[in-house]
Formats: sequence, structure tokens, C-alpha cells
Amino acid sequence: MECTVNWNHNNGMLFVASTGSGHVTVMDGAVEGGGHDSAPRPMEMMLAGAGGCAAYDVVLILKRGRHQVTDCQVKLVSERADTDPKVFTKIVFEFIVSGINLSAQAVERAVQLSHDKYCSASAMLAKTAAVSYTVEIRNTQESHEN
Repeated sequence: MECTVNWNHNNGMLFVASTGSGHVTVMDGAVEGGGHDSAPRPMEMMLAGAGGCAAYDVVLILKRGRHQVTDCQVKLVSERADTDPKVFTKIVFEFIVSGINLSAQAVERAVQLSHDKYCSASAMLAKTAAVSYTVEIRNTQESHEN
């Protein structure tokens, strides 16, 4: 895996990342740090990456189990150290998983597997942060209209 990050010096603290898979994303800093607040901060991108990694795992596990998952949202709430390096010290993943007739056991298992085994991003962040999660299931019944 590769990534190249280039500073766009004409725009304060704007950085453009080009990934090995051919995608581009932008990061910026806060105004007080010389940025223009025009894009996510690098640490926000790390948090978003962990959320994306975990959500991907959960959806994939449920789909492979032939569960009818229709939506997956992960809200991440974090705390950081007060001094440099300001690493994450606490991260709570708040999962809201929606589907048709989802069993609580299947959803809990998918989240647990992501947390314990599959999500590389949260595993790395867990080296400095207390990582935990909550799960909410929003079920709808399959309609049998004639």
C-alpha cells in the first residue's frame, strides 16, 4: 500500500493525498494553525478511516451471513492527549445497524469480530486509546403485501 502527500503551499496548510489505488483526498488545518479550514484535519481522517474500516467489516460479515442489512452508521467519539503528541486516548464506536429481521446476536457478533479480529485501523489506534463500542439495531419487518 502506498500514499503520497503533497503540500499545496499556495493554500496555507492544505495537503493533497494520492493513494496507491488512484484516489485523491484533501486535508487542511485550522485557521489558527495556518490553514483555511477547507477540509478535514489529518487526525479526523484517521478517525474516519477507523470508522470506515469497522463499518466495512460489519456490513461484509452480515452480508456474507446472508443477513438483510440495509444501513450501517458508525459515530466515533474520541478524546486526545492534552500534550504532544496528542494521540487518541479514548475512542467509542457507536454503531447503528439497520436491516430486515436482523438478529441482535448476528449484529453483536459482526461488531465483535471487527473489533477483535479484522479492523486494522482500530487495532492500531487501540495501542494508545481505550477503544470500546456500543450497538443499536434498527429492525424493520419484511412486508408481505399482496
